[in-house]
Amino acid sequence: MKGTMLIDGQNVAYDGEKNILEVVRKAGVELPTFCYHSELSIYGACRMCIVEDEWGGTIASCSTPPKNGMKIWTNTPKIQKYRRMILELLLSDHNRDCTVCEKNTKCKLQELATRFGIKKVRFDATHSKHELDESGPSIVRDPNKCILCGDCVRMCEEVQGVGVLGFAYRGSKIKVTPAFNKQLADVECVNCGQCAAVCPTGALYVKNETEKLWDVLHSKDKRAVVQIAPAVRVALGEEFGFAAGEIVTGKIVAALRKLGFDEIYDTGIAADLTVLEETKEFMERLKSGKDLPLFTSCCPAWVKYAEQKFPEMLGHISTCRSPQQIFGAVIKEHYRSTKELDRRQTIVVSVMPCTAKKYEAAKPEFETAGEKDVDVVITTQELALMIKEAGIVFDDLEGEAVDMPFGLASGAGLIFGVTGGVAEAVLRRCYKEKTANSLKEITFTGVRGMDGIKEAVVEIEGKTIRLAVVHGLKNAKELMKAVRKGKKSYDFVEVMGCPGGCIGGAGQPMNGSTATKTQRAKGLYKVDKTSQIKRSEENPMIMALYNGILQKKHHLLHNPLKSGVHTKE
Repeated sequence: MKGTMLIDGQNVAYDGEKNILEVVRKAGVELPTFCYHSELSIYGACRMCIVEDEWGGTIASCSTPPKNGMKIWTNTPKIQKYRRMILELLLSDHNRDCTVCEKNTKCKLQELATRFGIKKVRFDATHSKHELDESGPSIVRDPNKCILCGDCVRMCEEVQGVGVLGFAYRGSKIKVTPAFNKQLADVECVNCGQCAAVCPTGALYVKNETEKLWDVLHSKDKRAVVQIAPAVRVALGEEFGFAAGEIVTGKIVAALRKLGFDEIYDTGIAADLTVLEETKEFMERLKSGKDLPLFTSCCPAWVKYAEQKFPEMLGHISTCRSPQQIFGAVIKEHYRSTKELDRRQTIVVSVMPCTAKKYEAAKPEFETAGEKDVDVVITTQELALMIKEAGIVFDDLEGEAVDMPFGLASGAGLIFGVTGGVAEAVLRRCYKEKTANSLKEITFTGVRGMDGIKEAVVEIEGKTIRLAVVHGLKNAKELMKAVRKGKKSYDFVEVMGCPGGCIGGAGQPMNGSTATKTQRAKGLYKVDKTSQIKRSEENPMIMALYNGILQKKHHLLHNPLKSGVHTKE
């Protein structure tokens, strides 16, 4: 649909924009919104995006399609009055403890109140006091700060297909809540955190564990070992003014050293171990023809979703632990062998883009020799908070290298952070031809890109292999239904719970637009392109681990509940 609109006296052409809001933003005017997200359905509840037409009527620009010849104004006295009143009404029913709010300075309500000059609220405070829901391991729900925009409800239902949040009651009593006012820990929440990622206020936020980590860093009796997930390096910089996708690995390492960590490693080495183990498992299943397709097991939100929605398919999920848990188990085992030389307690810390990793680390099966494999998980956002709290000027840091020997990772391990990365890493391992040309062939198999479900067909050892790559749990749900009904047939399926994969995790900086995720993905592929080691099996440290620790402790690479191995030695 094409045409021309008159916006604030300026002719603006449109071509395919689905609503007036998109056309207005195209014209360089940033209309305020609370409930609008281009990836979600149109809700039209907040009315902040209203514009005035040539007859003096007001229109919700997010839910109105553009029309050729339409004339609108975006900032008339009437519109200004309406927007300010909407903000005042929202603030009258809002807990305004902004200085101690987790989303202070990142709250959309706070931002718009400042933008529209709201210095006082004329209406009496009407909000009731509600208890915080801190029952879950990853997400905190604060009903006192909910503005009923519905973003979390639509994200949970439309994108993730989980649907644990909804509206209850009517009129002034309406609220967003899990069914029957249950806590998040008592419903089928998968801890993906995408609800918190779209929440414009502090009604939903990531559980902060920085205080626990400061205690570790200040203790002389503890050895603080940290792993950095691949997706963190292309997103943390956004918190300090860098462009999305800019690689700041060296600065992250330098910052972690200043914070007091004893050893700094890359989760990519554990991803390389995952590739080798998962590929071996896949080839064995392919040979026997049993339990196909093989689904990846790296994403804990996906695994929990499958446990709840498709329990009959659990035998198809890889027995491999996620890279986070492999790293924790291997590192702890490494330091147990040197305990007589250094009696400090080893604390493994993960810096992750993902909120579900907090849930995963707390699972009782991920303990070895009576202690947790991963002790503390913080997100990219939490690391940024710690850097700022310590007064570290991130921009001025000179880049530093991760420690050896557990800092060596292949490009295949590092692209785990983007949708399609695990499948591509497995293909690199499966292909007999180990040349630059074969890498290019894999690149163009169709596993890369931001499409929700991608399919590819490749030839491996004379066999035709059918692959699928899916991200976003609603897409995973549709794929699983098709597989269960026999409408689709695959040999290998990569699933990531968050849109875009780990780069779009809820622990990342809050600008999670598709454009931002695309830039983060490009950053990871750039890291891979400049990596000297392209394939997981070429990582020399991997062979050293197999010939060392893993020779007798191979079970550390697999989920004890799936493999039948008990690790409570």
